[in-house]
Amino acid sequence: MTKHRALLTVLALVGPLALALGAQRLPSRLGGPVGPPPKPGTPAPNKPGAPAPAAATRPAGPEKVVPFKPGEMLTYDVSWSDTLTAGSATLTVRDKRTSFGSTAYYLVAEGQPTSLLSKLYAVYYKADTLVDAYTLFPQRGSVFSQENGRQRMKETKFDQAKRAATFQMRTATTMTQDQALPGPTHDGLSALTAMRTMTFAPGASSSFAVADSGYLYRVTLNVGAKETIPTGLGGLPAWKIVPAIRDSRGQVVGRGMAVWISDDARRLPVRIQAQLPVGTFVLTLKDAR
Repeated sequence: MTKHRALLTVLALVGPLALALGAQRLPSRLGGPVGPPPKPGTPAPNKPGAPAPAAATRPAGPEKVVPFKPGEMLTYDVSWSDTLTAGSATLTVRDKRTSFGSTAYYLVAEGQPTSLLSKLYAVYYKADTLVDAYTLFPQRGSVFSQENGRQRMKETKFDQAKRAATFQMRTATTMTQDQALPGPTHDGLSALTAMRTMTFAPGASSSFAVADSGYLYRVTLNVGAKETIPTGLGGLPAWKIVPAIRDSRGQVVGRGMAVWISDDARRLPVRIQAQLPVGTFVLTLKDAR
């Protein structure tokens, strides 16, 4: 993996699990039409051949209690190997809406390099997910990427009740793949969202399935000790969470991952770390609104 591609992975996928999973599957070249990226907050276009929406069913029970609300915006500085400020990333709860027969939070993560790096390599990444308010599992998730004018859209639509998903990748052509799920399954952003609702204790662990780009992974979150993490908001006590990620063959992927969740009412992801072949990338919380 080149330095540029590793940087794109970190900038594009704010969720720590998506960071690791996306790094495994990025191709050497992107294909597709040349054009400007969509405006922030613009949903992916529905193209001919796109998978049909999931069945309209609302999960039973009350909505989950969450430490965030629509309008929340988290801003991160992205550094590379502890020396270079490589870019910035944002994670936003855009709104709460009626979606797929239920109610969902619309989450958007966007990443781009510094102005200096963008002159060398023009990129834009956007990941978004509709997270069901009753289960915190995704209804639909996508990642749009533009790399020096080459575009790609990856989209997964989940039918959690039927344990099924449809993955589609659109470049100059369209590839669609049906997928059987082992049970309730996250994507990267929904996993980060659910992580913010967990009760932490040293030595505790939690395991769940994650779908990414048509592949399935098993993720186990291992809780470490609390640490004080320097952020743009000052030093914040936070729990260190180390994901162990295995693919469908049981092989370990995504080494050197960690995320720190603040030990307060907001449960903010204050630091996200990914160790890649070209160095360590770190997202540090700069601002939270």
